[in-house]
Amino acid sequence: MGGIPLSEISHTEKLPLLRNCGRCVETIMSSKMQSSNNTAHARRTVQQLRIEASIERIKVSKASADLMHYCGEHAKYDPLLMGIPASENPFKDKKPCTIL
Repeated sequence: MGGIPLSEISHTEKLPLLRNCGRCVETIMSSKMQSSNNTAHARRTVQQLRIEASIERIKVSKASADLMHYCGEHAKYDPLLMGIPASENPFKDKKPCTIL
């Protein structure tokens, strides 16, 4: 690169040059950091996609049949379907207190 050697430039003339040089270094460093962040993000994405691709899939018809079978077997134990016996119900209204 041509131009005036840095040794021939006065101290006051060097300050703006050094400030600009610092901005260039900051720009280069931030672009390198951004690039490494993008690379790290891409690697995490690829790793997650590999994990998801390795999961064994089943057909929806089989999953729904299994779910219906499970619900049928466990319905008798479901308090929302069968109700709660009054003797075991913790939310049963208590008898009102009467004062004579």
